[in-house]
Amino acid sequence: MTDRTPDESGDPGDFADMMRQFLSGQGGIDPSQLAGAAGLPSDPAALQALFAQLQSAMNRGGDDGIDWSVSRRQAAAIASNGQDAITPADREAHSRAIELAQLWLGEATAFADGGQPTELLTRAAWTEETMPVWTQLSEPVATSIADALTRVMAEQTPEEMQEMVRGASGMIRNLGGALFAMQLGQVVGQLSAEVVSGGDVGIPLLEAGRSALVPQNIAAFGDELDIPDDQIRLYLAVRELAHSRLFRHAKWLRLDLISAITEYARGIRIDTERLETLAQDFDPSNPEDLRAALSDGSLIPPKSDEQLAVLARLEATLALIEGWVDVVTAEATARLPKADAIAETVRRRRATGGPAESAFSTLVGLELRPRRLREAAEMWRRVGSAVGAAAREALWSHPDLVPQGSDIDDPSSLVARLEAEARGESPEPDDIDQGLAALLDGTLSAGPRENASDGSVDDPGSDDTDGDDRPGR
Repeated sequence: MTDRTPDESGDPGDFADMMRQFLSGQGGIDPSQLAGAAGLPSDPAALQALFAQLQSAMNRGGDDGIDWSVSRRQAAAIASNGQDAITPADREAHSRAIELAQLWLGEATAFADGGQPTELLTRAAWTEETMPVWTQLSEPVATSIADALTRVMAEQTPEEMQEMVRGASGMIRNLGGALFAMQLGQVVGQLSAEVVSGGDVGIPLLEAGRSALVPQNIAAFGDELDIPDDQIRLYLAVRELAHSRLFRHAKWLRLDLISAITEYARGIRIDTERLETLAQDFDPSNPEDLRAALSDGSLIPPKSDEQLAVLARLEATLALIEGWVDVVTAEATARLPKADAIAETVRRRRATGGPAESAFSTLVGLELRPRRLREAAEMWRRVGSAVGAAAREALWSHPDLVPQGSDIDDPSSLVARLEAEARGESPEPDDIDQGLAALLDGTLSAGPRENASDGSVDDPGSDDTDGDDRPGR
């Protein structure tokens, strides 16, 4: 650790001294040092508000969980910076686009409109409406970081201060949670300037069935495109409404998706050795090492086998959702002159992601963009062409009916089965079907069976003397 002396204001010269002085009651915490460590802005007014939140978190004392109000305030402050209002002209233009989008979608999908109006949100309103889901996804990681910070502080503290640190463990844990919550607020606040709708990042950030557009960002979306604004508004409205119709009708889908994401996040464990190294060498005046660790994800170790399995399922589900939305949007906007150009822009934007989305990926260790989107879209096209929109949408009615990752790779078997069902033919039974049938009609071999009377073993394959020729009887 770099040796530094306290400055004239009495602030400690390094992070360890700062924490020791705070715990012993001999000094306070310099908010600019903590802000630098967290990669937060150094604006005095913003720092004062953030430090008040930190002070509140530490004053809570016991382990009350993460105080996510820090995230909400931080995100709203960033989102509200600059012009963040919806003009009457914006409302009228987007209302016309939404009305026409509903009509066009009615021709492209069997999912009916639920009648719930599409909301127009400012950036700040978007952060407020979506923060509950962001915190739900982030809480397992935030808890792991807070726990790790508590352990590291206890291990790094001299023996004579161990009792004091044990008494302050709840406060330290709250401090770690507050720092993470600040970073989440930063990310969501930055995302509010990138997203164009409620379903833009692929996961359902709003309650099932709700749809929303962010007019300010839709205008920015078309700034560099030589495409009329009304066509951009209409195309993006169709995408958002398709996304919300899917989640409204597949009522199980939202819970299934978010549960899988939180299951993945719970498996994340923080690299405490890396955290200890950072704590030993940390210099608040030059926090680049800590910033680099946060930006490159080095505090989160490689994924476990269990996480990789969950991730594979997640990627397949996200690809199926986004692929279906792509196909339905393309069919609904077929008469829109610049639809293909807008679609290509959406694909490029989704493939690269914005800087804030990358920051969330680092913070939580999860990328939200599906990798097999094109393959999933092609699968949905083939299904729709073969059996129509109604049979295609019926696959979303139950999780057991939804196509699997293998269907994305090769949809021919799925298409053949659906075509056979459409003709009224019974599909060829697979191994599971045959096994169930054998179990029900009593022809399933149960293997060697012990004779209760003499302890001998009957071989199902041998000749029975009781006249019953069914195996295992």
